[in-house]
Amino acid sequence: MSFKCGIVGLPNVGKSTLFNALTTSKKAQAENFPFCTIDPNVGIVSVPDERLKKISLISKSKKTIYAGITFVDIAGLVKGASKGEGLGNKFLSHVREVDTIIHLTRCFDSEKIQNVNEDVDPIRDIEIIETEILLSDLESLQKRLEKANKKKLEEEEITFLEECLVQINDGKKPNNLKKKYGKNLIMQSGLLSLKPRIIVCNVDEKSLVTGNKYSEACKKKFSDENVIIVCADIEDQIMDLQEKDREEFMLESGIKNTGLNNLIKVGYSTLGLSTFFTSGPEESRAWTIEKNSTAPEAAGEIHTDFKKKFIRAETVSHDDFIKYNGFNECKNEGRLRLEGKDYIVKDGDVMFFRTGA
Repeated sequence: MSFKCGIVGLPNVGKSTLFNALTTSKKAQAENFPFCTIDPNVGIVSVPDERLKKISLISKSKKTIYAGITFVDIAGLVKGASKGEGLGNKFLSHVREVDTIIHLTRCFDSEKIQNVNEDVDPIRDIEIIETEILLSDLESLQKRLEKANKKKLEEEEITFLEECLVQINDGKKPNNLKKKYGKNLIMQSGLLSLKPRIIVCNVDEKSLVTGNKYSEACKKKFSDENVIIVCADIEDQIMDLQEKDREEFMLESGIKNTGLNNLIKVGYSTLGLSTFFTSGPEESRAWTIEKNSTAPEAAGEIHTDFKKKFIRAETVSHDDFIKYNGFNECKNEGRLRLEGKDYIVKDGDVMFFRTGA
């Protein structure tokens, strides 16, 4: 599986610049006026993983295939979008298609770059978008709970939607319902306010390492959420460099991790994802699965038949695979395990699946 992140925010907060940096492309037009992006730009990025690089070298694989993450640069939203202002419902329909919302907010002063509001206030900007998302969900819930549509719903779904409606009517995000109801029901609801969110503060160059008053305000206000600091312009410069020059530039600038690495780390954690590997002479590959997946479920990521015909999984931790130089030596050292259908796959497992005919 792969996961899709939508970059949202008000116009001119740096969405397209960040998208270009993350995807090392220039396909997103970044200009100093609202609605420069109309149709969303989409870029698929390989997830950097040093473990896979080492595993592939040991197996002398012809190909190394990293896991993928999709970024979507979505047009800037404005107040009144839920009623059709700006790009309105077109914007909101694009948000529905992503797994996680990367909420980019402006945390820098600049006379050169237009601001749709009179001053810089990231909290207000985030709340504008949150309000539009809640209003959109409110309208969706009301339509689905009309008498005619209600007849098509299961009792549990009706209860869930009614509880969401009550909370949104009170101006609250219905996040607390995630603990009460199953993941499938929440996903099927399609409610934007229930999508996982990562808040990204776009700061100026001098504030990248230490942050500033705007990013601190975000961390304080959203202390129970994921808040990341990036400088989209610097990120773009880093990704323009050759790989060998990036480390030197980052060291000189005091940057420990790129925005891409931070987003991937937080994204995996937010969505509850982990990675397992397969490796052989033809290819070494990283696979993304949900945490606590069983061995047959992991096998199903490779091919649906692997899940149906699963017999066992020959499994080695990535640490042992690297330490003992591959499957054969791990077997000789007693580090290779035979795992059955109930085995819960651990992050970093290297696996070979045995299946029936």
